[in-house]
Amino acid sequence: MAKLVLAGEAPEGSGGGRGTCGKIPKSFGLVEFSPARVTTSASGRAVGVSTGRANCPYYAKAELLADYLQANLPDFRVHKITQHPDRWEQWLRDLCEMNGWQHRQSPIIWRELLDRGGKGLLLGGVNDFLEYAQHYYGITSMMLSEEMLDIAEENLQALVETEKEEEEIRNLTNPLQIWITSASAPICYQLIPLLANGEVFGMTTEISIHLLDTDEFKNDLCGIVMEVEDMAFPLLRSISEHTEINKAFLQADIIIVLDDILLKREVQSLENYIRKVSEICYVYAPLIEKNAKKEVRVISAGKTFVNLKAMMIITYGPSINPENVIAVATSWETAAKAMLARKLNMNAAGVKDVIVWGNITGCHYIDLSHTKIYGCDSAVWGPANFSRPLMNLIYDSEWIHSEFLSARSSLRSRVCHCAAMLPAHAVATVLRYWFHGSPSGEIVSVGILSEGQFCIPEGIVFSMPVRFQNGSWEVMTELEINETTQEALERLSHDLIQEKLIALKKIKEMHPYGRDKITTKKKLH
Repeated sequence: MAKLVLAGEAPEGSGGGRGTCGKIPKSFGLVEFSPARVTTSASGRAVGVSTGRANCPYYAKAELLADYLQANLPDFRVHKITQHPDRWEQWLRDLCEMNGWQHRQSPIIWRELLDRGGKGLLLGGVNDFLEYAQHYYGITSMMLSEEMLDIAEENLQALVETEKEEEEIRNLTNPLQIWITSASAPICYQLIPLLANGEVFGMTTEISIHLLDTDEFKNDLCGIVMEVEDMAFPLLRSISEHTEINKAFLQADIIIVLDDILLKREVQSLENYIRKVSEICYVYAPLIEKNAKKEVRVISAGKTFVNLKAMMIITYGPSINPENVIAVATSWETAAKAMLARKLNMNAAGVKDVIVWGNITGCHYIDLSHTKIYGCDSAVWGPANFSRPLMNLIYDSEWIHSEFLSARSSLRSRVCHCAAMLPAHAVATVLRYWFHGSPSGEIVSVGILSEGQFCIPEGIVFSMPVRFQNGSWEVMTELEINETTQEALERLSHDLIQEKLIALKKIKEMHPYGRDKITTKKKLH
């Protein structure tokens, strides 16, 4: 049995193959068929494959002629392959290299001699196929150029719709590939059930989890894998442990970086810890570029240097989309909201729009100037969507400027030394927002690569207010910030610039704020 194959390229291209077609002849439009001239191949059946660029009019012409042959000849079979215009040239080069063919235009048509065990026999382009059909079957085509163009456009639209449907099916059947680094950390143990129960990615999205750590923690990873498997989460397709760094992040859709540096200032300087973080990212970033999917989303979390980790992954991985790398600040948001709720004797769920600026696990500023309160038991009541500014409810301004600020030290202690539930919840919350959108109108604080918003220097990962929608985020640049906040942003920017310069080995030690500010900013760029 022989199979005929069709394939194609550009609307403005020639017919390809051994001959050229030049401009599209006006006579194309009809297919004429002479039954007396019909013959088949020596094997008793002619089968072909036609492949072409989806919007190629020459491919459209070959396709209709092949369809006509298949419909009218009992032993003629055709296999059609359409390629998107963006992928056509590379696909054609690969095909010709594999088969030793010389062909540069759309469509490409060949016969596959399946019953003889041989490789495909190249026929050529549309002109060669017309000659073939005329010689063997007595058929000619007179399709008009307008018809060819219309069918080519329909082919492209059909291909786009088909690929979209296939992508939706793949999303339902192919699990999200989630990689977690430093997976022996307690936060990972708390995070996995949150990811696998369906609330983060949706109740129809299956996931596969890959736990990455060093050989030292292989037994810990194996223990986590067995326990999670015993929980039999319906949406968890698989969970596995990995200790080979070269195979890290294969086909990753999401990467959660949990690597933490245990800070013991009496043992090493802050600068040395910064260099260690930089070294970790120097290993991770190229592997992400090489092994992960193109639009992989990277979450920097943990208790130390989350801004720096995100910043250095972006720096060392230039092909990674910077908008897909974020640092999580939600732990500070929720802890601050809980503190305010206790002061107001209300449910913490009614406290909205606390902003965390700056270095999430370092020097940052908790901004309450935009904070709103819902459902507070006070003299003024309203519907469920009625809110009041926090500053109008806490008349004791001294509490804000003294007790709240001083309480941040205890807040820092709780956040940095919490068991793991709080940071795990923070990561799960941000992922849910990223995939399904944050609550309408609410502010979420996230560490992102600055592009100069709020006069923050470009090139550093800085926590600022964003909203999530349609699978992405945008900075809420419409917010007005007061003079106090602006001064804080300048001071916080200095610290992050210093961290980056040390990580890149441009300076050796941290400089206090106010010293060499201009020089530091120049060195950053």
